[in-house]
Formats: sequence, structure tokens, C-alpha cells
Amino acid sequence: MLLTNKVVVITGAGSGVGRASARRFGEEGAAVVCADIDLDSVKETVAELEAAGSHAVAERCDVSEDADVAAAVASAVGHFGRLDVMFNNVGIPTPRLGMSFEEHTLEDFERLTAVNFRGVFLGCKHAVVRFKEQGDGGVILNTGSVAGLVGWGGTVYGATKGAVHQLTRHLARRLAPAVTVNAIAPGLTVVEATEYVPAERHQLYAGGRAMTRAQVPGDVCGAVIYLLSDAASFVTGQLLAVNGGFVMH
Repeated sequence: MLLTNKVVVITGAGSGVGRASARRFGEEGAAVVCADIDLDSVKETVAELEAAGSHAVAERCDVSEDADVAAAVASAVGHFGRLDVMFNNVGIPTPRLGMSFEEHTLEDFERLTAVNFRGVFLGCKHAVVRFKEQGDGGVILNTGSVAGLVGWGGTVYGATKGAVHQLTRHLARRLAPAVTVNAIAPGLTVVEATEYVPAERHQLYAGGRAMTRAQVPGDVCGAVIYLLSDAASFVTGQLLAVNGGFVMH
């Protein structure tokens, strides 16, 4: 029960790593605000948590919208009295598999940056405001990617994740010691967002890992729980590559 009495906001909780993480948060004793742009999906996540005896609420949230992110944080305070953890998990992939840099339209660029970077910025901003109001610190965890560590994957996508990594480092230095700020950098994970990736592409990627199997959402959750728990109270500004050894640094 590593998150007992902690109140967590997680974005992207309607599917994939977000839903798997939300389940673990409940199992570890947290009260969870499950936020997602797809309200029906996130209600399903909350129903799972409640059926298991956990405390959770669903919030419809477009992370690219300032008011929506502010409302998710306000929901944590309104339902559970405070905010302890902000997990900025939402991310969208490159729009079309294998597209080149020059094929990206301005709309592609703006959508990727709005969700993958502005969404994290807004989550961090509203969490910091609340943490300072409470006066007793907190934890921020951001979801980056191995594509933000090396020149792999979609070019614009990788750039947005690199921005997330750099934001994480800067905030960690500026908010210490009251707030810890870290990021995870998963590899290609078998989730709904990657269903358009052919099985052979997943197999090819897995062949580049030290651990040669497909990565699934549950592979990420243990690292997430650690970074959100008191066991990581002296860990900040770190990018934890949870990718089976595809990238080692």
C-alpha cells in the first residue's frame, strides 16, 4: 500500500498505460481522479476501481485546454480534499505510421505539440499552483518516451517528448525540495494507440531490446508506483527509461 492516503490525478486514464496505472493506484491505497478526453472510457476505468473497493472519480479532460486541466485538479480537491500527485500521462502518436518529417502538416504539428507538450505544461502548472497553496509539497510524474531520448520514431513526436524531458529537469531543480518531478520514458507499448502498428513492426522493435518481447502497459506500472511513492522522496529530475533495454543510458 505505497500510496495510502494520497490523492492522485492521472490524465489518459481511459486506456492503455493510464488505465493500468489507475488500477495500480487504487490497489496501492490512493484516491484517484481519472481524467480522459473520452468520458465513457474513463467511466469504465472508474467502475473497475470502485468494484475493487477503491475511491475514484471520472473527469472529462482535454489536456490541451487550460480550463479542463484546472478542473481536474479542482475535482481532486473537491472530492478528496487535496492533491498529492499529478501524473501527466496523456500522449498521442505520430498521425500516420512511417510518415516522413516533411509530410507533417501544420495541423499535425499543432496537434502533437498541443497534447504532448502543452498538456504536460498545463498539468505541471496547475499542480504546482495547488501544491503551493497546500504548502506541503507534492509529486509530479510526466510521461516522455524513448523517442525523446534518441533519434527514433516520428520526428515531431520525438521533439515533443524531448520537450517534456527538458521541462521535467527544469521544474525538478526549481521546485526542490518541496516537489519532486520525474519522467518515465517507455518504449513502443502495445496499447490502443498503437493498434495501427503491424505485428511485425512490434516484433522488429522488440528484437532491439535486451528483453525481447512486446512491451505491455503493466510493464510500466511498477516504475510509476515507485516514483510516486515516499520511497522516491530523494529522486528528482530523472528520466527513467522503462523500455526493456531498448535504450540504455
